[in-house]
Amino acid sequence: MMKSVENNLVAELQAALGRYLADVPFCSLRAGKVQAGGIDWLGEILLPSGTKPILLEAKASGEPRAARSVAGQLLRYRAQNPDACLIFGAPYISAEAAAILRQDGIGYLDLSGNCRLCFDDIYVFREGRPNKFVQRRLLRSLFSPRAERVLRVLLADPNRRWKTAPLAKSAKVSLGQVAKVKALLEGREWVSREPHGLWLSRPTELLEWWSANYRYDRNLVRNFYSLNSIPELEGKLAQACSKLQQDYCLTGFSAAARLAPMVRYQRASAYVAGDIDQVAGQLGLKEVTTGANISLITPYDEGVLFDARTVGGVEIASAVQVYLDLLSSKARGEEAAKAVLEQVIKPTW
Repeated sequence: MMKSVENNLVAELQAALGRYLADVPFCSLRAGKVQAGGIDWLGEILLPSGTKPILLEAKASGEPRAARSVAGQLLRYRAQNPDACLIFGAPYISAEAAAILRQDGIGYLDLSGNCRLCFDDIYVFREGRPNKFVQRRLLRSLFSPRAERVLRVLLADPNRRWKTAPLAKSAKVSLGQVAKVKALLEGREWVSREPHGLWLSRPTELLEWWSANYRYDRNLVRNFYSLNSIPELEGKLAQACSKLQQDYCLTGFSAAARLAPMVRYQRASAYVAGDIDQVAGQLGLKEVTTGANISLITPYDEGVLFDARTVGGVEIASAVQVYLDLLSSKARGEEAAKAVLEQVIKPTW
């Protein structure tokens, strides 16, 4: 019986190994066996010079933490099998995990089409194949509204050391939610631990991954038109929300213009955590389907307003939130987002 990996995963990886080696005319793979209490699979490659043992260790995760753990295990086996070819297999092996394995001289292959097999006169290398086994459950867990609250707190100050309870309090989530997010981030080695607590050691990678999976369409966006200019609209919005005691913050190009001016814009954008009809009434706005010059947004979660700050007499969303929203914008959103990232976010990291 295998240690922790299901039989079908090892069988699929064994078949994939055979396919990757099929293009090498002078070698063939001999079926091995499942090791009781040891390595997942032991096989042999038949070469003109003789046979070479293969030690294959398989995991359901191909993220850096798993790769580092398996690398240590395989290197210990190498002491007993100095001539063996060491291979790590998973459904998908990330680029970061692959770099760890290469550094330790360990081969790898996945079921998505990537591999690096290097021994004797054999070198088979394939990279760039996308993940065929996208972990949608992981995405739902890490980018659920409450989990994102934890990400916002960590990204606001990556160098701060956090204990679980203070982090949960700042993010306004449960201790269990923090524990889940921490486990997911540790699996990708984006956080580090030390006696004073946990800290975000690779904020750039986390923000890039989040932005690739961020869904702006979870918000409810309503578009309006006013005869006022954009600056007048933004100022009057601040006054109206203050009068109505409603939380709000500018985002998108409206916020970017105050953080890192880069492009001109023709429409104001703001989150309003309250009655949008009431705010629109105060401003004399007309709801339209085309020609809008202001968008009022009901946030999908109150975490969107985390770390909002006053700039020039108006509230603007956090730089991280502005960055995420700009990447979801058309026109020159990506250009403006890059300016916010380089001029505002990274200097604080």
